[in-house]
Amino acid sequence: MSLTVNPSASAPTPLRFPAFSVDGLAGTSFKPQHLSAILADGKQRGFFEVHAENYMGEGGAPHRALEAVRREHPVSVHGVCMSIGGPQPLDKTHLARFGMLVERYEPILVSEHLAWSTHETTYFNDLLPLPYTEATLSLVCDHIDEVQEAIRRPLLLENPSTYVAFRESTMGETEFIRRIAQRTGCGLLLDVNNVFVSATNHGFSPLDYLSDFPLAFVGEIHLAGHAEQSDDEGDMLLIDSHDCPVVDAVWKLFEIVVGRCGLIPTLIEWDSNIPAWPILKAEAAAAQAILDCYAAIAREDRHAAA
Repeated sequence: MSLTVNPSASAPTPLRFPAFSVDGLAGTSFKPQHLSAILADGKQRGFFEVHAENYMGEGGAPHRALEAVRREHPVSVHGVCMSIGGPQPLDKTHLARFGMLVERYEPILVSEHLAWSTHETTYFNDLLPLPYTEATLSLVCDHIDEVQEAIRRPLLLENPSTYVAFRESTMGETEFIRRIAQRTGCGLLLDVNNVFVSATNHGFSPLDYLSDFPLAFVGEIHLAGHAEQSDDEGDMLLIDSHDCPVVDAVWKLFEIVVGRCGLIPTLIEWDSNIPAWPILKAEAAAAQAILDCYAAIAREDRHAAA
């Protein structure tokens, strides 16, 4: 399904905020406690990402902070509670609020997770995995179509970090994700840390996963830290915790991805145990340095070919 706009619809509302590009840029999660430091730094080169559910109220301090940042910087909106993989219909109220938030802040990127997180009226504090079957594929595609119609633009779908696998799955995760993108026209958000976490937990090669991942659909990259634990058998278990710096192995995978698919906007996620702004800013600067390095290589290649 390719997203189309009704030609009989009224003319679009004039933009409320400047239109920025994020091509080849690194950004960070926006945390309100960093607002003063961000504003003191002045206009940043990168972008900021917010969780949609933190801004679904009509007003108040969260919106004042986000508006202050949005006036000078591009913003991306990342949903965490849509439950796109859930067996029940999407929550129409939640979807409407999500759509209004997208309209209000005109984000450069909009994304959600390949996961489910609700049961009836209960929202879980987890992004839970799916069985990769034809039935689930059809359900997820229908939900993505519904979201894209509501926001009137393509959605980026994020690959999950997982801790269990389903015996009834009939296809691999990369095939499942590829078929979603092909059927719905959505883009993909490649979370490199999630690839590393899942590969470690399930014992597969992250390089093999990336080799089979549909990189042509990727519109954003996420990088984050993870926690190390042990399971009941004493084996290593990684948790996608977003509470520490990106590890060297994930940085190396990121370099491989950039080398294969180019200068994709890249975000540092840090959602708990929040550090001081200079620490988070330095993580984004490290990602930016890698992107800039590959941009320079691409320019040299073009010059040599001319």
